[in-house]
Amino acid sequence: MRKLASVQKVWKIEPIEGADKIELAHVLGWQCVAGKGQFREGEDAVYFEIDSFLPVREEFEFLRKNSFKTNPILGEGFRLRTQRFRGQISQGLLMPLSAFPEIPDGVETGTDVTELLGVRKWEEEERATSDGTAVGGLPYSIPKTDEMRVQAYPGLLDEFSGLDYYITTKMDGTSCSVSIDTTGFHVTGRSLEWKDDDKSSFYKLVKKMGLREKMERRVKEHGLESLTIQGELCAPGIQKNRLKLREPHWYVFTVREDGRRLDMHHMLSTCNMLNLEHVPVEEIGTDLVTAYPTVEALLERADGEYPNGGKKEGIVIRPVYPVYSPTIGGSLSMKVVNNNYLLKNE
Repeated sequence: MRKLASVQKVWKIEPIEGADKIELAHVLGWQCVAGKGQFREGEDAVYFEIDSFLPVREEFEFLRKNSFKTNPILGEGFRLRTQRFRGQISQGLLMPLSAFPEIPDGVETGTDVTELLGVRKWEEEERATSDGTAVGGLPYSIPKTDEMRVQAYPGLLDEFSGLDYYITTKMDGTSCSVSIDTTGFHVTGRSLEWKDDDKSSFYKLVKKMGLREKMERRVKEHGLESLTIQGELCAPGIQKNRLKLREPHWYVFTVREDGRRLDMHHMLSTCNMLNLEHVPVEEIGTDLVTAYPTVEALLERADGEYPNGGKKEGIVIRPVYPVYSPTIGGSLSMKVVNNNYLLKNE
């Protein structure tokens, strides 16, 4: 689960050229603009990631002018976004431990305080599927898609050492999944299942593709109990259509058979057999740590534009053959979000 708020060590402080009152504080793989002298190298502080939605409380009132939002899902609060100060990117918010008396003394570095401080993830209304009828949460065969950012978990880079890897383009849309399991056929958005009532835009696309029939044949031919296909739905009306598409496209990024994620080769061949688009594969290599030894190198690699123009959201990196990640507690995978995309679109 993503730690939106956690106790982290400040491992480096850097001056900002021409700035008398602010400096850069580095936490994990992130950098934050902080008041000069507010933090010291080696001390713990509370770090709030970008995309956090902070509750209305006195400690956060200094954010009201630029960050206060009223959200139809979450209510009132303060949304954290990537910002720039004196030419430096600031990603998230760093605050002293002393600002939060509910955090116990002696708390360990890395402790998750998201729930304790009432922090939630910022959510936009799902435009692609919210016109449908929700029939509940995700079925057991569809895991929630939420790639970990390497800046938040820099140790993930080391887990790729010696592995064959592949890099795909992170498409800018909304996550949608389709699954067949022992309870039936399911069509979902990122967190809700949708009813077949001709109101869900994604359900209509699934029908147009004849996907249920294709998946049922594959399940029968291979003797599967479940088949799950997950992808990014990109279309006019979704996320400002930054891919500049004229019609909906669903880009597959994961295929699971009986709960196991397929390797890259089998995922691509499955997409070809079912006549499905997949996320663009940008690079295949043999040792990610050698090719991109630092988070900064990965951030540079993530920069770029989509074919029709517009800043690319970033990249997703996975081993060619799935391996277990002790950091994630599941299959190793991570995303690197393009900082120039964040600055332009947030």
